[in-house]
Amino acid sequence: MRKLLAEFFGTYWLVFGGCGSAIFAAGYPTLGIGFVGVALAFGLTVLTMAYAVGHISGGHFNPAVSFGLWAGGRFSAKELIPYIITQCAGAIAAAGTLFIIWSGKTGNIIDNTKAGAFASNGFGAFSPDGYSLPSAFIAEFVLTLFFILVILGATDKFANGKFAGIAIGLALTLIHLISIPITNTSVNPARSLSQALFVGGEPLSQVWLFWVAPILGAIVGGFIYKNLLQDHSEA
Repeated sequence: MRKLLAEFFGTYWLVFGGCGSAIFAAGYPTLGIGFVGVALAFGLTVLTMAYAVGHISGGHFNPAVSFGLWAGGRFSAKELIPYIITQCAGAIAAAGTLFIIWSGKTGNIIDNTKAGAFASNGFGAFSPDGYSLPSAFIAEFVLTLFFILVILGATDKFANGKFAGIAIGLALTLIHLISIPITNTSVNPARSLSQALFVGGEPLSQVWLFWVAPILGAIVGGFIYKNLLQDHSEA
């Protein structure tokens, strides 16, 4: 239960902090934080929660990460479903909180015909810069693959674990710097689902890609690290 609570709060913080920065602060008149600020916000949510509760649950906060750690031999298959359900619950709870706050300003409505509405992900007409389905799939697949490589490498028994949270947080920041214009950046199925549920429409119908591509990328990344990069000698 402690592990699941840690995953709930960690995923909640990721969505609330990362998506919240995109919703409220990215385009704020004249003083908006922009893409760089949103990318940094996502990285900081993972970095802070990695140190706050990572020692309790492993600090996944992302169904794709759970799959990647399973593929890399670091996580039990029997824990996958409970972790994923809890991560989605945390993400949806955070999105609900954001929606309540958003609705507190007169005139605020979610326009589900607009790319990136309520920090949602998308491709084609719902990509921030009009990138196609194949482009979005490749970006999400490759970026999640490398995210898993960073996570597995930074937490390897031969690595300096004290700095793992920093490496992982900065990796997520870099991922967002690359891909916000492409898909509004997912690499996290729970984060995509939570926002799409409140947006509805086409962004919700496109959410499948933001489950399939990150999970496949994570599994491939896990297998690559385990079989090609990991040092299997004794520490």
